[in-house]
Amino acid sequence: MIKQVSGDFSSTVEAAKKALADNGFGVLTEIDVSATLKKKLDVEYPKTLILGACNPKLAHQALQFDADIATLMPCNVVVRENAEGQVEVAAINPEIGKTLTSDATMLEVLEQGTQKLRSALNALS
Repeated sequence: MIKQVSGDFSSTVEAAKKALADNGFGVLTEIDVSATLKKKLDVEYPKTLILGACNPKLAHQALQFDADIATLMPCNVVVRENAEGQVEVAAINPEIGKTLTSDATMLEVLEQGTQKLRSALNALS
């Protein structure tokens, strides 16, 4: 799921965090990919920040069903500048977890996660 936005990078990061919070997600981790690549490899890379987002209620429901779902947690939400200098926000689709299960209850949890992340992305302008 990808959303192109009109704001600058910093304001988009803050807007993404707010949109995630408004949809029940907390940001557990922040990885500054650009800074890490500069520090470790001395290479330039467009601004890219990975937000590790988690909806505790949905995570708890999923983990009670299948502990292996933790391999897909937290949901990565990426704020980045593309090659044209435009800012976009991308998020993993939780429904990728369908590869681990066919249980109807678990599929519902994954669908709820997808809806909430999509709602967060749609809130960005």
